[in-house]
Amino acid sequence: MDIEVLATTLAPGLAPGLAELLSADARLEQMATGFVFTEGPLWHPDEGALYFSDIPANRIYRWRPGTRAVVYREPSGKSNGLTWDREGGLLACEHMGRRVSRTLAHGVAHLAATYEGKRLSSPNDVICKSDGTVYFTDPPYGILSAEQGALADQEQPVNGLYLVRPGSTEPVLLAGDFERPNGLAFSPDESLLYVNDTPRYHTRVFDVAPDGTLSNSRIFAEYPAEKGVGRPDGMKVTTCGHVITTGPGGLWIVSPLGEVLGHVPLPEKGTNCAWGDADLKGLYITAGQSVYRLRFEVRGIGAFPAA
Repeated sequence: MDIEVLATTLAPGLAPGLAELLSADARLEQMATGFVFTEGPLWHPDEGALYFSDIPANRIYRWRPGTRAVVYREPSGKSNGLTWDREGGLLACEHMGRRVSRTLAHGVAHLAATYEGKRLSSPNDVICKSDGTVYFTDPPYGILSAEQGALADQEQPVNGLYLVRPGSTEPVLLAGDFERPNGLAFSPDESLLYVNDTPRYHTRVFDVAPDGTLSNSRIFAEYPAEKGVGRPDGMKVTTCGHVITTGPGGLWIVSPLGEVLGHVPLPEKGTNCAWGDADLKGLYITAGQSVYRLRFEVRGIGAFPAA
């Protein structure tokens, strides 16, 4: 695995060097393959298992290191992004279902399916704040063509970023000025929310108020399209505040100050990532037909409440 370091970002005092995040002998490992199009990786620390979506196959898989992936849920509504809520329910952004669903032992229900009486477009990625507030993005990828599971035309006038408060199933629109909002992640203290705007090749960041609303939108980082196939998609954050996102040509590592530290090429088009392993230092990356892992020197922020 070749790691390209952008030397202009490594000036003293600006941000930690990339060497503090990745060891010199770091290797990209292919952990599982043979799927159609992987997305939405999510680690369960108590099970030591990775959950992920295979969108065209209409499945959610569960995989443990050293074993074959098994189908956890089928059909999945052509799920994309996944996360856990505070009670351990599996939240899934469904392209075909056009909703954010919640899977528990007794079945599947919807967390959010409409906004102001109109159907959502195709929820893409989802995260849960420590207070139980759920945030999700709603671009129109899943309703653009029959191949992506089109059910109807877009009903929402904007491609929005929403929240759903604990105990509610009614989304609150937070921002509607994205071209196509995609992956999202909180800073370690949850004071900042990062959101990828895929066609614009950048990550935006917002200040998060105590009531969950957002303010002070600004561009956090930009990624050069010429680096290869792919655009900003799913992302995660280290406990030190570094943002790691899939994007053009692979994986991008960004300092807490928004400075691009490095680019890790991937052999397939990267879609999303999630922290896993017992120490939360393994970054699991969904890309094309496969799942990869890259071990870091620092811990990441897990999605499970107990992580």
